[in-house]
Amino acid sequence: MSKNGGAEPRHVRVAIIGSGFAGLGTAIRLKNKGISNFVILERASDLGGVWRDNSYPNCACDVQSHLYSFSFARNTEWTRSFSPQPEIWSYLRSCAERFGIAQNIAYDHEVLALDWDEQQKVWRIETSKENFTADLVVAATGGLSEPAIPKLPGLGSFAGTTFHSSHWRHDFDLAGKRVAVIGTGASAIQFVPAIQPKVEKLFLIQRTPPWIMPRNDQAISDRTKIVLRKSKTAQLMIRGGIYASREVLALPFFYPWIAKIVQSRALRHLEMSVSDPALRKKLTPSYTLGCKRILLSDDYLPSLTKPNVEVVASAVTEVRPHSIVTADGSEHEVDAIIFGTGFQVQDYPLAKKTRGKNGELLAASWKSRMTAHLGTTVHGFPNLFFLMGPNTALGHSSVIVMIESQIEHFLNALEYMEKNHLETIEPSREAQRTFVEEIDEKTAGTVWASGGCASWYLDKTRQNTTLWPGFTFSFMRRTARFDADEYRVA
Repeated sequence: MSKNGGAEPRHVRVAIIGSGFAGLGTAIRLKNKGISNFVILERASDLGGVWRDNSYPNCACDVQSHLYSFSFARNTEWTRSFSPQPEIWSYLRSCAERFGIAQNIAYDHEVLALDWDEQQKVWRIETSKENFTADLVVAATGGLSEPAIPKLPGLGSFAGTTFHSSHWRHDFDLAGKRVAVIGTGASAIQFVPAIQPKVEKLFLIQRTPPWIMPRNDQAISDRTKIVLRKSKTAQLMIRGGIYASREVLALPFFYPWIAKIVQSRALRHLEMSVSDPALRKKLTPSYTLGCKRILLSDDYLPSLTKPNVEVVASAVTEVRPHSIVTADGSEHEVDAIIFGTGFQVQDYPLAKKTRGKNGELLAASWKSRMTAHLGTTVHGFPNLFFLMGPNTALGHSSVIVMIESQIEHFLNALEYMEKNHLETIEPSREAQRTFVEEIDEKTAGTVWASGGCASWYLDKTRQNTTLWPGFTFSFMRRTARFDADEYRVA
C-alpha cells in the first residue's frame, strides 16, 4: 500500500523542498505571481532550516541584519547589527504568517526519493508520510543542512556525551565539565566564548587557525527603529549602504595582494586580544586571508586566554572511553565532545536520492564534480531547480541576495514554460559546461586557488564547486533573464 492509503499521489504544480530562507522565499514569490498550487516539504516539525536547527549558545549571523533578510520583507525591528539566531528564526516565522505560507507547508515530510517520470513528465516524490507528483521541483535544502562529523577511531567507545553544534544538547549541563571542542569554524568561535565560563576545562582542538576580524556588533537604537518604521527611503539607504560595503569586501578574495594587506588588521586584532606570544603563534594562520572563511568575533580570542582553556594545535587521532588522544601524542581526559566541524557541503545529501533521465542518480552525475548551470539547473534533470546549488555560496556578502536572484530566474523559467506551453526544461550540456568553464576561469588567481590552504570551498580535486567567484551584482545580472538558447525545452 502506498503512503497515500492506496490513492494516487497528490499532484502539485511546484514542490519545494525545505522551509528555510530559500524555500520560504520561493513560496512567497510564487504567491505574489498568483500561483498557489505548491507545497513545501519540510522534514522537521517547524520551519526555519539552519536557523531552526542551529540554536547553540551565542548563535548569530555574520552578515548585518538589514541585508540578511528578504528585500521584499524588510524588518525594521532588528535589535542588533548582527542578528542573533532567535530573531532570525522569528523573522522567518513572521514572513510565513504575513504572506500566508504556513498552509502550504507539509511538516514531518522528509524526502526519501525524488524520481523523474519521463513518460508522464513529472517528478515522483516519496516522503516519510505521503507521496507526491510535481511538474517542477525546487530543491531549497541548501549546503548547510547535514552536519559533518569526522570518523574518529574509537568514537563509539566514548563514555561521555557527544553532539554537533547544529544539534545542541540543551539538556546537558556543561557546568563543571571537561569539554573538548573539535573544530574552529564559524560556529565554534561563537559558542566557545559562551561556554568557556561554565566549564571546568575546555580543550580547543585546532588543526588550522582561522583568520578573525573584529565583529563590531552594536545594539540598534530605538531612535533608529523609529526612523526605519516611518521611512522606506531610510530602509533602502541602510540596506544599500551595507550592500555596497560588503561588495568592497570581495576585493581581497579576487586580488591576493589586497588580502595580504587586510591581514595586517587581523594580526592587530590578534595581538590586541592575545598577549601570550606562544598562544598567539598557535593562533596565527599560515595561509593567505580569505583562503578559508574569514570569521568575525570580538570575544573568541580573549576567551582562549582564560586559565581553563587549552588550545591543542593538533588533530584528534583516537577517542577513548574517557579521553581523546591527539597527533602530538598527548591525552586529554574529557566528559564531553562538541563537534564544530561544519557541514557536508561537498557531499550533497539530496543527490543520493534524486534520479533524472534514464534513472541516472544525481550523485553519480556529480561523482567527479558538482556542477549546475548558473548554480541552479542540471543537464539530465528536467524541471529541477537548486537554490544555493553549486557555485552560489559567498565569502563576502549575504546569500539572501543570491537566493533571490535564483528565485527570480526560476520564476522567469516558469513564465517562459507557461507562455510557450512547455512541459520540460533543462540546461543544455554545452551551456552548463560553458558556465563551469567561466567559474574556473574566474577562480584562477583568486585567494581560494592560491592562498595555500584546504577549505570546504574546494572539492577533493581542489576545484571550486561552492563559491561564486565574483560580485553579487554580476550574478544578478547573469541570472536576471531567462535565455532559452541555453536550455533544452519540450
